[in-house]
Amino acid sequence: MSFQITVQPSGRSFAAESSETLLAAGIRQGIGLPYGCKDGACGSCKCKKISGTVTHGPHQEKALSAAEEAQGLILTCCATAQSDVVLESKQVTEEGGLPVKKMPVRVASLEKKSHDVVVLKLQLPANDPMKFRAGQYIEFILRDNSRRSYSMANAPHTLEVSPPMVELHIRHMPGGKFTDPVFSTMKEKDILRAEGPYGSFYLREDSDKPMILLASGTGFAPIKALIGHMQHKGITRPATLYWGGRRPSDLYMADWIEAQLKAMPNLKYVPVISNAEAEDQWTGRTGFVHQAVLEDHPDLSGFQVYACGAPIVVESAQRDYVAKGGLPNEEFFADAFTSEADKAKA
Repeated sequence: MSFQITVQPSGRSFAAESSETLLAAGIRQGIGLPYGCKDGACGSCKCKKISGTVTHGPHQEKALSAAEEAQGLILTCCATAQSDVVLESKQVTEEGGLPVKKMPVRVASLEKKSHDVVVLKLQLPANDPMKFRAGQYIEFILRDNSRRSYSMANAPHTLEVSPPMVELHIRHMPGGKFTDPVFSTMKEKDILRAEGPYGSFYLREDSDKPMILLASGTGFAPIKALIGHMQHKGITRPATLYWGGRRPSDLYMADWIEAQLKAMPNLKYVPVISNAEAEDQWTGRTGFVHQAVLEDHPDLSGFQVYACGAPIVVESAQRDYVAKGGLPNEEFFADAFTSEADKAKA
């Protein structure tokens, strides 16, 4: 059975079968709803149900609490329609979503950037390259049809060269179904199956507000894509990158950032280390990266924040920036890197 889903204030609508989630139906029809993990773990797709009835599949309490559900909030990634539904979601893009494609990708290079981070470059099909927004991600489809998601670290204009490539930053998760092979048996010219683009994390170019770019660990990957896109488009909004790691080696592309700082006078960089050892001889900022932002910018009411990385960093940042820094909730854009272990808690 099919139901009509209408999204306000854009007025866009689409059909959803009772057997598919609202998010899956929206993606299928090119409707740009906000989302992140697609598994009920991160809460990025949360929006208000104005009318209609939905049924929720399994999800985590932190993504949608019982109190929020009672207030009419839903997760589109695990909600199915039982009637026509009207939603309120301010992030729906007028032009809709970019087409999602399944494609073979070829491993072009693997470069170890630290003891547990590899930069993986993939060659896309030259005859029909994927279109994407800076900050989006792709999913690998593994042999057992399970999936693993990784953000693209290059900006879309880089696909204009031949052959078209995407760059991913892969952190080793010991025992990981995908990352173990990346760090052991994967080699150049291997063929993988991928699908994308996914995600609603991308630069809102209709704003001129100064930006905080917040990254923890490999959350730097989509932030790198945003910076590359800003440089290519000549976007001169003030932006400060705060990149956090446990040890200085976790900031595995600091040299790339230094090069961008020379080319982009409106970009600033604040590296923050939480667990420096004496041997690191670290003399920079220490502590938690999301707190360093508030130390420097106690009033965030006039900012936009783009945050990526570990869920605890993203969640703490959103909570504290809104409650303590006065950041408007709708000016916080995030991609929490939800691991399979995180999703398993649903």
